[in-house]
Amino acid sequence: MAKRERVVRMSVEQPLWRALTGYRLLTMVYAVLLFASAYKDFPHPGVAGGYLGFLAVWTLATSRKVANAASCTKGFLVADLTVAIVGIVLTPIADTHERITAGGPTLPTIWTAGAVLGFAIKGGWRWACFASTIVAAANIVIHSGQPTRDTLHNVLLVWVASVAIGYVVEVARASENTLARALEIEAATRERERLARDIHDGVLQVLAMVQRRGTELGGEAEELGRMAGEQEVALRTLVSSGLVQPSRVSRDESRGALVDTYEVEEPGADDELDLRSLLAPHAGSRVSFAEPGTPVPLPVPAAKELAAAVGAALDNVRKHAGEGARAWILVEDWGDEVIVTVRDDGPGIPAGRLDQAEGEGRMGVALSIRGRLRDLGGSADLVSVPGQGTEVELKVPRGRTDKR
Repeated sequence: MAKRERVVRMSVEQPLWRALTGYRLLTMVYAVLLFASAYKDFPHPGVAGGYLGFLAVWTLATSRKVANAASCTKGFLVADLTVAIVGIVLTPIADTHERITAGGPTLPTIWTAGAVLGFAIKGGWRWACFASTIVAAANIVIHSGQPTRDTLHNVLLVWVASVAIGYVVEVARASENTLARALEIEAATRERERLARDIHDGVLQVLAMVQRRGTELGGEAEELGRMAGEQEVALRTLVSSGLVQPSRVSRDESRGALVDTYEVEEPGADDELDLRSLLAPHAGSRVSFAEPGTPVPLPVPAAKELAAAVGAALDNVRKHAGEGARAWILVEDWGDEVIVTVRDDGPGIPAGRLDQAEGEGRMGVALSIRGRLRDLGGSADLVSVPGQGTEVELKVPRGRTDKR
């Protein structure tokens, strides 16, 4: 189950919900008082009184519905707007035609704007445009298609104000998400730095000492020292890159910048994976790893196949270039394609040797490397000069990788 931890309470949206709650209560009281002061002018005061009584009960009963975005559902917004539209439509029945055409208020008066603002705060300017357009159409209908100047002015004011508020809410919501993510990254960076200090003061120093003493003693201890040196380099690379899958997701922007913490799950076939996290473990005392400073996302099957091809290339280096050979891995992200280059300083491959190996049935390069890249829609180019090492360039295009 997700554990929620509050990073910071900085919601710009939440005060708008509180303001909307107060607005609905005040405008409901205003509508009731306005009717009470002029009920004698209504030809059917029972209709107006019945509606305003229902409006008062509805407003009080649904106050909690507009307390935040979570409780203000789409169904409630539609029902709230329906109450406002019904009040507008009942106005010609409760009031005289002369008062309406002279610019008299509708039964819900300015309470209607609260229903429109609910759409704006919940869904942004597009929802506000939809709700205010319906309100405008209802006002035009009750004026028989000939609204007064005051009516047009009020309708236009509600439309512009609601759309503007909806747009501001969208901008504020995006800003809160960005800030929450930045705070999350900052917290993760601080934690990584703390772990790096602890590791540097303990594990890395021990590994370095084992490597140094093993080299001095020789024999089996020298091999142990060599392995300790490789683990030291791999650990330093992992600590410095911090390639840890994100486990926090920003959610529920209406309640502030909140972060949900989740257990890291195995990515699915439709997800993307940072290629760097798969290639970083190859780094060691004889393998250098160079990566971009930003993630290199690829579909999970493509990332795993590409990493397997890199592993096969490194196996060939160890097998044919010797244990003392050095290798270099370079990752490049060009947007439309990802290129991984594996280079070594071994003796190189004699001309025609690969074709001869394929003819003898040894398909290591053909299947483990070129076959994998071909299935991904990419390519594997091998360049080798005797005495100058071998370079394998693996290219995987984005958007055309096979996700099977």
